[in-house]
Amino acid sequence: MNWAVVAIVAIVIWGVVQLAKARAGIISDEDGNEKYIGHDRSAEEQVRLDTEVQETRREIEQLRERLHVLERIATDENTMDARERARIAAEIEALRGSSIGINATVTDTKEQSK
Repeated sequence: MNWAVVAIVAIVIWGVVQLAKARAGIISDEDGNEKYIGHDRSAEEQVRLDTEVQETRREIEQLRERLHVLERIATDENTMDARERARIAAEIEALRGSSIGINATVTDTKEQSK
């Protein structure tokens, strides 16, 4: 890649960052120190923003709870202990199923002999 292209891309990225800072209310003084100047907002707009922030925080908390559940599901079912418990439970159910079949056969045989 040509060094001129790299320089142009870097300048464009720098410009985008500066534009984003300006929109956010961050300015730089002569020494390069950044300062937040904020925006003058009406009381109605401030209330709307505060409400939006609280809704966003609630949504983030709900997403965190969901993430914890998904992490637990992903990790609990993939441990060796969990796999062993699942295998043993499957074997027990298989044995119960075969013993039910045997009991049903014995019961059917007894009923037919009467």
